[in-house]
Amino acid sequence: MLQRRLVCTVDELPPGTMRLIDAGKFGVGVYNVGGALYAIVNYCPHEGAPLCRGLLGGTNETVPGEPGRLRRARDGQIMRCPWHNWEFDVTTGRNVADPRRRVRTYHVDVTDGKVYLTA
Repeated sequence: MLQRRLVCTVDELPPGTMRLIDAGKFGVGVYNVGGALYAIVNYCPHEGAPLCRGLLGGTNETVPGEPGRLRRARDGQIMRCPWHNWEFDVTTGRNVADPRRRVRTYHVDVTDGKVYLTA
């Protein structure tokens, strides 16, 4: 059964940060990506690593129309697994290399300046 639980105040979760919440079997990471809030399970489907303990950053993408040229993209929204570097977009839960693979996402909302997670 899903429960709505208090995470923190909006001020305690500034852009570029994450809060790990004791929810569900593995925990849930709540992220502020450029002012928008997202949540993913703290479990990498590859081998069960604590996904939210990895590095949060961006990824390299090919520049359209310029083969072999890369640019940094999606800064602050790509979580890299601490064990084997699998990358997941925290805004969608999708794996960067194979979008068919994904991690569970959760609903996050703000009421009266407080951040809530439904998990």
